[in-house]
Amino acid sequence: MLASASGADGAVSGSRDAIFLPTGDEPRRVPWEQVASADWDSEEATLTVVELAPWGEAQPRHLLRLEQPDRLLQLVRERVTASIVLQRHVPLGGRRTARIVGRRPPSGRGEITWLVEYDAGADPADPAVRATVGDALDRARADIGEL
Repeated sequence: MLASASGADGAVSGSRDAIFLPTGDEPRRVPWEQVASADWDSEEATLTVVELAPWGEAQPRHLLRLEQPDRLLQLVRERVTASIVLQRHVPLGGRRTARIVGRRPPSGRGEITWLVEYDAGADPADPAVRATVGDALDRARADIGEL
């Protein structure tokens, strides 16, 4: 483990490849490229870790009260950032956008996973939205040499 912090529910630790969250008997291993967000609230001394989930499914959310998390917070920021290969905003008309994100393990080994996040009110089932996002995804993949 590269860093850890103690908390009321157990220890949170991070390695090169994943964060380990207390969930009872066995820690939950979440690869860095599967962390959608990790936010620190210094007033409440809580780390909120949100995992990626398939479109339309609830994202698992972990609220963790931690003591002396400085090294762990640095590791979380560095590893999550290192997992992002490409981010691109895609205008969908009006004020709505989608965001295309390519992620892979921070080690650089492994395939890139492509995600699309839509603004509230954007309809991913709309044929025009699908076409715009599909074209943008093809360009993003070509830009990094996948196509």
